[in-house]
Amino acid sequence: MVEERIREIFAGAGADGLLHAVPVGEDPAVGAVSGTETRGREVAVGADEPVVIASIFKVLLVLEFARQVVAGQLDPRERVRVTAADRLGGWGTAGCADDVELSLRDLAFFAMSVSDNSAADLLLARVGLDTVRLLAAELGLGSTRIVGGPRDVLESMLAEVGARDEAEFALRYPALPDERKRRLSVLDPLGTNASTPGDITRLLRLVWCDEAGPPEACSQVRELMARQVFRHRMVSGFPDEVTVAAKTGTLPGLHMEAGVVRYPDGGRYAVAIFARTRELAASRTAVDAAIGATARIAVDFLRSKGL
Repeated sequence: MVEERIREIFAGAGADGLLHAVPVGEDPAVGAVSGTETRGREVAVGADEPVVIASIFKVLLVLEFARQVVAGQLDPRERVRVTAADRLGGWGTAGCADDVELSLRDLAFFAMSVSDNSAADLLLARVGLDTVRLLAAELGLGSTRIVGGPRDVLESMLAEVGARDEAEFALRYPALPDERKRRLSVLDPLGTNASTPGDITRLLRLVWCDEAGPPEACSQVRELMARQVFRHRMVSGFPDEVTVAAKTGTLPGLHMEAGVVRYPDGGRYAVAIFARTRELAASRTAVDAAIGATARIAVDFLRSKGL
């Protein structure tokens, strides 16, 4: 069975993987499957199991931002200054050495394209945490829980390790036994932003079918997801003529990606993959490759069934 093949690939990469893949349908010109269609046409490996979503949370965040812009509640050109106090480390403005000024819509761009944590945190402050939570409920994502933004995740990790800042965390964390590391709340679906693979593919289908908000807002999210720069996971499983619009997420021992795969014939497939490695390494190329390989297996199966 296709599900068993998927489990075997992850096991060979030293990980346990969860996956959900469903057809989104053809392009509107040739007919579309509703984003709210009931499940049944799927590949599911633990589709209803709770998972940490890490930076995949940014899809919901940017969707709410786009909805507020379309509603006239926010001006996307509003300027924001990213200072030293806002930097959380990593890509984009989060790792800049000097202050940066940019628009709200560019914060959304950096949050999605390079997973900029500072950009996401500032955007969340402007959009509102409660509104993001309400959005998840409105979209019927019953297993999705949002507890905070990137700063909340970082501060939780520092507090649990007993570090005053990122530099001290970098010294303390490697010395912890793996059992202690795995007990960090950011690695536990009960202690951080969490969902299920099935909820995430539902979110993607709603966005791709213009049912997650005004069509203009959904279009903005699709465009930004298509501009993600990271190509080492889901994209690696498909030939060049197949396009993937997606969002990655990474924490120690957790590798994930969710996105929509589009074939030249118009076939579109929402895929959400979450892998937990047996070793708590931040970089595991074999697991990243397994995400691409299993995404391809799942989509090939759906296409072979005419779905």
